[in-house]
Amino acid sequence: MIQIAGMNGTEPKIEIFKPFAEAFELMKKILFQPFDLKKWLVIGFAAFLASLSGGFSSLFNPLSRWSTREDNKAIAQSFQEMWSAGQFEWWVIALIAVGGLIILALVLALVWVGAHGRFIFTDCIVRNHAAIVAPWKEFRAEANSFFLFSVLVLLILITFAIVGVLGLALPLILRGDGSRPGTALLIAFCVFLFFLACLAFGFALTLQLMVPIMYRQRCRAMDAFGQTIRLIAGHPGPVLLYMLFFLVLVIAAAMISCAATCVTCCIAAIPYVGTVVLLPIPVTLYAFSLLFLRQFGPDYNVWADFMPPEFLPMLSSVGPVPPPPTSSLNPPPEPPSSAA
Repeated sequence: MIQIAGMNGTEPKIEIFKPFAEAFELMKKILFQPFDLKKWLVIGFAAFLASLSGGFSSLFNPLSRWSTREDNKAIAQSFQEMWSAGQFEWWVIALIAVGGLIILALVLALVWVGAHGRFIFTDCIVRNHAAIVAPWKEFRAEANSFFLFSVLVLLILITFAIVGVLGLALPLILRGDGSRPGTALLIAFCVFLFFLACLAFGFALTLQLMVPIMYRQRCRAMDAFGQTIRLIAGHPGPVLLYMLFFLVLVIAAAMISCAATCVTCCIAAIPYVGTVVLLPIPVTLYAFSLLFLRQFGPDYNVWADFMPPEFLPMLSSVGPVPPPPTSSLNPPPEPPSSAA
């Protein structure tokens, strides 16, 4: 448990495990109390839409990539042989360019839909209902702003990766003798990959924390990003513990997903079907983020304006009213007044 100083002199408690326990109870209330198959399928579709922006399903479906490493190696070798033999015609290059543009447009379209899906999934959890069209329309401006910011972050990561790889490979390119890279260069490359993975994970969690802020305050992505950075800078300890614990949860969820994929004979690896089968996992993890953020004040509490009545016993911050003292229940009898 970590404590931070509040604005009014008090010390609110910023906890890690309590929000997760509350998120688990919230998941049971949303999905199982009572169980409604139609509601389950709609919320599962919302979670699937959210995964298109690089969310939960991409982490929980390790068998979604049907091509193996040997297939990719064979394809790359065939392209290399065609290039060395000079068999590339102009129409082949044009076809590859057009195919690349189509793939890029498809990826951007999926990320755009996924940005809307994040707000739809948030709304389903916050209001405990199954709705797609209404939150799509309500949070259209915020979702579009989040989409543009996500594309900008993706471009920054890609540019950083390209510059880093070229910087590490430049000595070998300038040498031009076909020699293998040395041990120091291999270590530097591994360190760079680890740093890039940490940077990508940090950006992913930052984007995840931005969505509840945008949902609560109805602000743009840049404003939410600034608030998220200030929140991390002001409370690095709790946020760091949250990120580490969330990473552990993601690893555990990936292991559960692998087991479910094997048990269901790869049925759980099918898009949307796997999300529906494993729906308690994304609901719990996303509710954990919402409940962790609400500890920092009403500006970060998505339930500040409205909370479903069924959530009150679990999420109400008002403790039970203490019983009145015994003296107030049984006041002593007053002495009889003397006659005038």
